[in-house]
Amino acid sequence: MSIRTRGTAAVMALAAALSLAACGGSADGGSDKAGSGSGGDGDGKKAAVATGGKDFAEAAKKTASYGTDAAPGAFPRTITHAMGKTELEKRPERVVVLDVGEFDNVVSLGVKPVGYAPTEGDEGVPSYLKKGAGSPKNVGTINNLNLEAIAGLKPDLILGSQLRAADKYKELSAIAPTVFSIRPGFTWKENYLLNAQALDRTAEAKAELADYERKAKSLSDELGADKPTVSMVRYMPDRLRLYGKASFIGTILTDVGLPRPKNQQVEDLAVEISPEKIDEADADWIFTGVYGDPDKTQRDAARSNPLWKNLKAVEEGRAKDVKDETWYLGLGVTAADQVLADLRGYLAAK
Repeated sequence: MSIRTRGTAAVMALAAALSLAACGGSADGGSDKAGSGSGGDGDGKKAAVATGGKDFAEAAKKTASYGTDAAPGAFPRTITHAMGKTELEKRPERVVVLDVGEFDNVVSLGVKPVGYAPTEGDEGVPSYLKKGAGSPKNVGTINNLNLEAIAGLKPDLILGSQLRAADKYKELSAIAPTVFSIRPGFTWKENYLLNAQALDRTAEAKAELADYERKAKSLSDELGADKPTVSMVRYMPDRLRLYGKASFIGTILTDVGLPRPKNQQVEDLAVEISPEKIDEADADWIFTGVYGDPDKTQRDAARSNPLWKNLKAVEEGRAKDVKDETWYLGLGVTAADQVLADLRGYLAAK
């Protein structure tokens, strides 16, 4: 579809789009009525990759198979992705990102997005990305996209994920070429390479990932064979989670070779516990994050529990609060590098 034709289609689609804009999907896959995209079936696709199950487990492998066979600098190019195929007529210059992972990805590649959908309750640019982010316009939140705002920015590429916005794909792709990964999280490396192929910056992305892998190996070597166990705890408004291996932070810990408590050695995003069972977070080191307002979570209830206070890591000062925006929400190579730096500071300090 030409840019002129796409622009006309965007205008025609906006009436329908605006009625959908106030109905964002939920963070765990949502229940909105799905829009059928190029190969998309909305709700079913979102639910299938939210957590657990075959589609969840195979998300990284599937994402790695997406992309393009176009040579560097060659346009037009066709990108195969989670919702089908998208043609890009030229190297994108005006990019809208629909989640923090895509934001991290484009900024790490030297691209300043024109639009950004932040997480719920956080309307600002993540602090760790501010230096290279420019001044992107707010286009709603990850679960409540403002399609009118997106169209108004006249983007030439929209980057997001099937999990977050499969039900908006048809409207988004009428506004601009849209490329979706399957899901954010433990697939962050594959998502990064997919985004880079759309941006014609694959060589840069591979170099960034190689540098990350080098840093992870260096830290692993520095810590030696007898590495401490690490527990990942996250307080959220409606739940308390111990993060598993199939999560952003889980992949980083695996890359460093840090062992996990048995109850976190699961090939899933996380396991959920109650504050009354906070002792299940036990490990040599405990790292805790908070999503949103701490007062709206169960953190205080968990920490007032004697079972928490009596954990050896707590008694000996090895239970640390960490930045949620990088350790849990970052979902990209820039955040991953910062997590490695934090881990080095905690675990390799003499």
